[in-house]
Amino acid sequence: MLAGKRVLLIIGGGIAAFKSLDLIRRLRERGATVVPVLTRAAEQFVTPLSASALAAEKVYRDLFDLTDEAEMGHIELSRDADLLVVAPATADLMAKMAGGHANDLASTVLMATDKRVLIAPAMNLRMWQNPATQRNLSALRGDGVLVVGPNEGDMACGEYGPGRMAEPLEIVAAVEAALMDGPLKGKHVLVTSGPTHEPIDPVRYIANRSSGAQGTAIARALAGLGAQVTFVTGPASVPPPEGVAVIAVQTAQQMLEAVQSALPADAAIFAAAVADWRMAEGAVQKIKKEVGKLPTLRFTENPDILATVSQMQAGRPGLVIGFAAETENVIEHATAKRARKGCDWIVANDVSPETGIMGGDENAVTVIGAEGAEAWPRMGKDEVARKLAARVAEALGDG
Repeated sequence: MLAGKRVLLIIGGGIAAFKSLDLIRRLRERGATVVPVLTRAAEQFVTPLSASALAAEKVYRDLFDLTDEAEMGHIELSRDADLLVVAPATADLMAKMAGGHANDLASTVLMATDKRVLIAPAMNLRMWQNPATQRNLSALRGDGVLVVGPNEGDMACGEYGPGRMAEPLEIVAAVEAALMDGPLKGKHVLVTSGPTHEPIDPVRYIANRSSGAQGTAIARALAGLGAQVTFVTGPASVPPPEGVAVIAVQTAQQMLEAVQSALPADAAIFAAAVADWRMAEGAVQKIKKEVGKLPTLRFTENPDILATVSQMQAGRPGLVIGFAAETENVIEHATAKRARKGCDWIVANDVSPETGIMGGDENAVTVIGAEGAEAWPRMGKDEVARKLAARVAEALGDG
């Protein structure tokens, strides 16, 4: 997939640098040549020998190496590559890039290049959320720098939140998209994600335990394959992916309207856990507790977004995929749902509490289509997303 491509990998000085060694291996598995550049800080986390051994290439470290600089080596390094990747991209490296600094080999190479640059930020969540870092990120994006991650999760410092470097396979997907434009280039894919919140009164609402993690991962994987992604999300607990058009909604009715306004699309994936019901008449003021009395709540059905789009007479996406979260008779219920809704595929999973899937990091799905059901083993939600995105690319390519 990357045969003949040359990647200059700049490894920054952060604990996530250890992932860059796996990244080298993953890129080489796909045929890429990887030339590592280590900052002085990176050498505190990975050794030049380990990077060189995995890359089977010389590691570059010093701007003023007389042998390499005799023929302006840093210029050649920056321009011989097809893509420059910075992983991890520390707050310091991002600041240097945004400010145009060039006081070491890594920053000089980045200043001298005429090729595209992809960064994978990694840092403490407070550093990531710092206004200076966000200004630098905005400036880099404005300069055309590509960004993958960061992800949310546990960090080496003991804190939890956004700032974890994207996983090596996520970075590989971004590299492939940058170098090859991806099999979904020119395709518009609509993705819904997260729960919906249906108001009972101004302070209470009906919801579910969906975190939005699977929908977010799917949108990220599709964008990594070159798709133009419109991401319609309810109030999820995970942040939306980078590089996609995000439409934030609260209720099922708002989600339907956002979906309709985002069409036409080549494919639509409905991963959102939409509430089935809403209040027939939401209270304008907070419902007060009365001793010995229970409030009467009257419900009405929410719009069926999947069925509405699947059964469109005009402008229906060529591929419509729904999700079925079940707690019993998963395949039976999901197969019936596919027939009832009229979608092309249903991705079914068991969300019984004991599975830990709803709101968790893993998923175990069965993809049901016209040709039958295919069960996938339990895996991380990012891996499920990449596999599903590849199937979407294959289906749209066949079309």
